[in-house]
Amino acid sequence: MTDETPKVRRLQERPLILASSPTAIRVSLGLWVFGGLLFLFLAVPFLADIVQVLDDAVWELVVRLEFDVAAAIAEILDLLGSTAVTAPIMIAVAVYLLVRRRWEAFWFWVLAMATSQVLIGPMKALYERPRPPDSLVSTSNWSFPSGHAVAGAAIAVALVIVLVPAGPKRRAYEILAAAFAFTMALSRVYLRAHWLTDVLAGAALGAAVVIASAAVVHWIDERRHAD
Repeated sequence: MTDETPKVRRLQERPLILASSPTAIRVSLGLWVFGGLLFLFLAVPFLADIVQVLDDAVWELVVRLEFDVAAAIAEILDLLGSTAVTAPIMIAVAVYLLVRRRWEAFWFWVLAMATSQVLIGPMKALYERPRPPDSLVSTSNWSFPSGHAVAGAAIAVALVIVLVPAGPKRRAYEILAAAFAFTMALSRVYLRAHWLTDVLAGAALGAAVVIASAAVVHWIDERRHAD
């Protein structure tokens, strides 16, 4: 029987990304820059007008592309991205990590979920961007950024980080998480619940917060366990 040291067991039980890796840093910076530019453009009136031209063109295209199957899928995603579904998922994963005593993953999950959710309301109130007309689903509050896109990206990426061990196999799951976040974002545009830039900014914000949270928690844990 192999005699594992506490440090070895800790490394094996800890699936967070190596936040200091060049890839993680590049992805995180890219998301923050992309999302930040969208937030900046919509905060400046003349730039917001230019962005709105693009959003209007996409909205007009979506209105002409109505398919029953696509609408059904989008409505399912509308439910999956609602608080009634995302809140229990957040709580269930936190409880699972707590019971398994996976402390780094637990604190990462709590920080990522709390931060991503807390940012949505103030951002919407700050921009007060009206929703697109003729939404196919019930909506409330302001449009920018998309709460569904933020939650979809944050949960999908964070689930991969806490449930899939770090290594080559994680890449496939990361691609699936990105695909889900992208599909969730586009579904909000298809349902005319959000403008295109709402969901792009929301998805970038959600994913960026998750990666930043992993970096912070990983750094703290490394310092705490340093000999």
